[in-house]
Amino acid sequence: MRIKYFFSFILLVSIVCCKQQSAVNNSKADIAVKWELLSNFEENGYAARFHLTNKAGQALTDKNWKIFFSIAPSPVLPNTTPQPANIEHINGDWFKLYPNQGFSLKAGDSVTIDYKATGYVIKNTDQPLGIYIVFYDADGKEENITPITDYTLIPYTKKEQLLRGKADHELPASAEKTYIENTGLSVLPENQLLPIIPTPLSFTKLDGSFDLNIATITFSDSLNEEARLLAERLKEITGKDFSTKASNSAQKGIHLSINAASLKNKNNEAYRISINNDGVFITGYDAAGVFYGIQSLLSLIPTKVYLEKEKQIKLPYVVIDDAPRFAFRSLHVDVSRNFQTKENIFRILDVLAQYKINRLLLYTSEDEGWRVEIPGLPELTEVGARRQHISGREVAALHPAYGSGPFADSKDNYGTGYYTRKDFIEILKYAKQRHINIIPELNFPGHARAAIKSMEARYEKLMKEGKKEEAEEYRLTDPDDKSEYISAQMYKDNVVDVTRESAYKFYEKVVEEFGKMYKEAGLVMHEFHAGGDEVADGAWTKSPHALELLKQHPEIKNAKNIQAYFFRELLKRLEKKGLEIHGWEEAFLIKDSTGKLAPNAEFASKPVVPYIWNNMFDYPDLGYRLANQGYNIVLCNVSNFYFDLAYNNDPAEPGLYWAGFIDTKNAWAFAPFNMFNTTFKSSMGEVLEWDKPNSPWQKLKPEAQKNILGLEAQLWSETIKGRDMIEYYMLPKLIGFAESAWSPERKWEKEGNRQKRIQQINEGWNQFANTIAQKEFPKLAHANGGYNYRVPPAGAVIENGEIKANVALPGISIHYTTDGSEPTMQSPVYSAPVPATATFTFKTFDASGKSGRTVVVEKPATQRLN
Repeated sequence: MRIKYFFSFILLVSIVCCKQQSAVNNSKADIAVKWELLSNFEENGYAARFHLTNKAGQALTDKNWKIFFSIAPSPVLPNTTPQPANIEHINGDWFKLYPNQGFSLKAGDSVTIDYKATGYVIKNTDQPLGIYIVFYDADGKEENITPITDYTLIPYTKKEQLLRGKADHELPASAEKTYIENTGLSVLPENQLLPIIPTPLSFTKLDGSFDLNIATITFSDSLNEEARLLAERLKEITGKDFSTKASNSAQKGIHLSINAASLKNKNNEAYRISINNDGVFITGYDAAGVFYGIQSLLSLIPTKVYLEKEKQIKLPYVVIDDAPRFAFRSLHVDVSRNFQTKENIFRILDVLAQYKINRLLLYTSEDEGWRVEIPGLPELTEVGARRQHISGREVAALHPAYGSGPFADSKDNYGTGYYTRKDFIEILKYAKQRHINIIPELNFPGHARAAIKSMEARYEKLMKEGKKEEAEEYRLTDPDDKSEYISAQMYKDNVVDVTRESAYKFYEKVVEEFGKMYKEAGLVMHEFHAGGDEVADGAWTKSPHALELLKQHPEIKNAKNIQAYFFRELLKRLEKKGLEIHGWEEAFLIKDSTGKLAPNAEFASKPVVPYIWNNMFDYPDLGYRLANQGYNIVLCNVSNFYFDLAYNNDPAEPGLYWAGFIDTKNAWAFAPFNMFNTTFKSSMGEVLEWDKPNSPWQKLKPEAQKNILGLEAQLWSETIKGRDMIEYYMLPKLIGFAESAWSPERKWEKEGNRQKRIQQINEGWNQFANTIAQKEFPKLAHANGGYNYRVPPAGAVIENGEIKANVALPGISIHYTTDGSEPTMQSPVYSAPVPATATFTFKTFDASGKSGRTVVVEKPATQRLN
């Protein structure tokens, strides 16, 4: 699915496996920690420093403590100068700080520890998280475990802290950089905004308006659920009850019906809306079409209804004919790395429905967590849904990750949690009501540590009971495997032994249990995602089981191709269940005779769907090559649709950046059949010219366009904690994505002239950005009690003695103060350049009062973001 970190350096860590100690708070651990990034401009990576202060606690010696923490994973480099303590990678993003011989830190003393690591860190979300100290007795046994609460991140302010090394082509984060990026945008009047997002195929506005307040909702028999949801939403908006009635004859009001023959577009999910003096008529090709017509109807409700609590709703007379460009429009949500509650998923489903997204790929298994109850395998949630301190990575349990800290049940711990069967069935039903199909994912053979450790815990328990055959039934490892590897996220033990029959039995067991939940929800599971990405080089190379397999099947040739063997064997079993098997692109690759990875034609005629994420590295044309080969594919381009990548490079803007930065414009400006026309920057901000005629990349053949099933956006959750963060990452990016996935082809998608294409993109984006700010934000502020969408901060610059400001989404107001106080909506509104005679504090607000981050511009021109 993605390459997060590029490593070749393997750390060999010797950890003594001992019985896990009970966690006890230790009042003596009065330690203060500061962490400081020194520079990203080191020869092989970055340099950083820990500051430790023993405020009043017990003396720290060279034997009685270690500090554990999570941090953006990268290999630690050997120290070139002696340090009082060392940093060591354990597994994944779990590290430890341990004392060297002679270390002493008495009460009142302080010490600094410098270290270097590969890569770079530029975000506040990159810092050490979930820091805790473990005290040891004289025999080296764990005595006490205590979170360290006195922790400080020293802010990034210098160029060498703000850029990703010397090869970074981006400008350092600043208010001036933001201002430059916003240049060219302008506020549009209401009559120039888009009437509906995503844009319909055909929209005709007529003279006149219909008073919605007197409406009754009538519907044909099969549309009871659609009518109910419409009535609920209208009541939420207006405060009024709207009656519903099953009737094939329309009354003056809103009438919902299915009549495929009457539509211009005879496609699944197509609809027509006609609003005239007789009422509102929504006709669908199917029930989904009616539902999407309802979403468009709700989009026509004037913004002032949301902002001013306007009681009278007048809808313009219109005729709308619409159908989706792509049948597959999906959002992927990772609930494994950091858990999201059932209620949060409901909110996500509601906003997906609003923007006509019809799939949710729910990522329920990963290295760091298993999130769905599976009857008969309680260890998957007893062990795999909990992260906590353990004595070493060999223990059959999950260690801390992403700042989850030492205790599984601590407050705001997103490392713990799972959906019961009842929860998952409720999610399925909730999604179905909104015409969204949930696709579960069981990622194998890599990214499987939670499953592996859960089944090892099961194995150990049953072996103690003398039940060897039962213990082996679902085991996922070769106990004699001595392979050395490190995954993209720096795991050393996350690959399943796919030579074992028990691995396939486990997989089939889980799939069967998911199928039962679908059946109980009144559904049939047709799609299942098998993962298949980022199996680390080196896996299986020293596994006796794998070596025996290669001996028996010389046609496999090498350990890397064992993944293709696994997918082939898995497919044989899952095809019998009538499933369409989805997977990340790596599952459909094979090493060719030169040792390079290449598309594997073997599965092209099978019921499989590759998801293509990697359009930036290695083989940017891989998606088109697979489609040209006959595969039906889903485009998940990292350069456009990875919502977990930060909006920009400001340290305060949370998120990852291994493939660059993704904002709403990236998600909107995407040409599915000409993606090189809309891939403008490399991961490091270098200008790309892949749209030139002499580009080395394979283009999509016209006859292969039908093989692009659709698009998917991704929300990986390494840096996402809880509801507010996931909504912030998702919105407004999802709005741009919806336009790319549903709406008809934009004229600039085929434009061959680069300069003209960019001009057309910018013109279209200005209209779209205005519509988000002026129409979509007020609706999102109102729906479900309000979503935590991102309001962009102001850009600002001083030129010729004047201060200028702008914003990325025109229609958002900029307020300022000059006395150091925090701006409010009652503060002066910026509308034109102002003499730069003082320090200016800017804050953006949308029409509902939701604000962006504060921006301070100091005289003469020093900026900082708070």
